[in-house]
Amino acid sequence: MMSPQEFAACLDATNLNLDASDAVLCALCDEAAHAGYASVCVYPTSVSLCSNILYGSKVGICTVIGFPHGRSHVESKREEILRSVENGATEVDIVLNYAALRAGGRSLASEEIASLCQVARASGALSKVIVETCYLNHQQKLMALSICEDAGSDFIKTSTGFGSAGAQLEDVILFKERRTKNIEIKASGGIKTLKSAMEMLQAGATRLGVSAASNLMAAFDGDDVMSTTDHGSY
Repeated sequence: MMSPQEFAACLDATNLNLDASDAVLCALCDEAAHAGYASVCVYPTSVSLCSNILYGSKVGICTVIGFPHGRSHVESKREEILRSVENGATEVDIVLNYAALRAGGRSLASEEIASLCQVARASGALSKVIVETCYLNHQQKLMALSICEDAGSDFIKTSTGFGSAGAQLEDVILFKERRTKNIEIKASGGIKTLKSAMEMLQAGATRLGVSAASNLMAAFDGDDVMSTTDHGSY
């Protein structure tokens, strides 16, 4: 049985709302420090604020690179990583150029991600590559997994949360079954209930990107966990 502390340590508490105020982000950081979340995930321009609040805590500072479509120039994405780390980011979620992959440009998508993961590694930051599974067919998902593994990414991440669909259980299962290295899986996008969160974790995800972390934690009591277990989710 997973404890509340273990569950909290799987959560990237995310606020990528365009109208999120500094006060809201400060409250998110306070919540994260109290609950023991894995990280808070915010836009690059908010990294410095969150880093100052969470200084000395175990909560990571995660930000998004090339968000949400991954189609900015690789030089811009590289600079975004470097500046974010300089401002206190410890994890970077990099959007794959999935448009290039869909158009048959695997080499371009692969070269970009290899370069960006190397920058993240050299900067001491954890890398997660967002592949936006809702726009990829089965073969493209496997190519995306291969690209992430070849680049040495720490995680493959399902979704931005801004696509036509969020995390799908079958994609987490696919990545778990077909990975050939120790790459971890982050499920993100549309995970609103404790049941869906537990299903993603049981399927193989080790991180969950969620915008309702406090609601999930509030639901994490004995009755809810037992109910989820009864349905085979955890």
